[in-house]
Amino acid sequence: MDVDSTLITAEVVELLAERAGTREAVAAVTERAMRGEIDFAASLHARVATLAGVPTAVLADVLAEVRLSPGAVELVEGCARRGWPLGLVSGGFEEVVAPLAARLGLTRYRANRLEQAGGRLTGRVLGAVVDRAAKAVALREWAAELGVPMDRTVAIGDGANDLDMIEAAGLGVAWRAKPLVVERADVSLTGRLDEVLALADAR
Repeated sequence: MDVDSTLITAEVVELLAERAGTREAVAAVTERAMRGEIDFAASLHARVATLAGVPTAVLADVLAEVRLSPGAVELVEGCARRGWPLGLVSGGFEEVVAPLAARLGLTRYRANRLEQAGGRLTGRVLGAVVDRAAKAVALREWAAELGVPMDRTVAIGDGANDLDMIEAAGLGVAWRAKPLVVERADVSLTGRLDEVLALADAR
């Protein structure tokens, strides 16, 4: 499942941008990227560039500020009870995703990494961007590693960056999603994340 605006209610890059004084501009770019109007990787580089000079200490503040979406904890617990592995794949940042995953008892995650130097963010991302193609790759790799047929996988997300994994999964779930995602997912949910459990149980 996706993280920003799916597992959690916010977009982490926007919370960081607030500390840089660029939240309004960054939010506008995020919205266009999630609607599929602009390339995600290019949009991520543009948004992260506005964070140059922000002290890395704010990462802890942002982590403390994020809130889980309704039903997120129950979804994680429900998957655990059923023996279903759950992984997080995010166009956001490992610096927040990793501790979130640890808090929830999850060991599988992929996310972008922010370059840091001298106790500040440089405004650059390390390595290849986790974009929509990379999310689908993660789903396929984890399914293969676990011996789960692709038609028994579930992908949950809200934005255009999630479309490839939503379409690759046996059950693609649009969660409080943009119209483009709602159109192309198998099912659309707007209530609680743990509603996914009943859908998956029924398959």
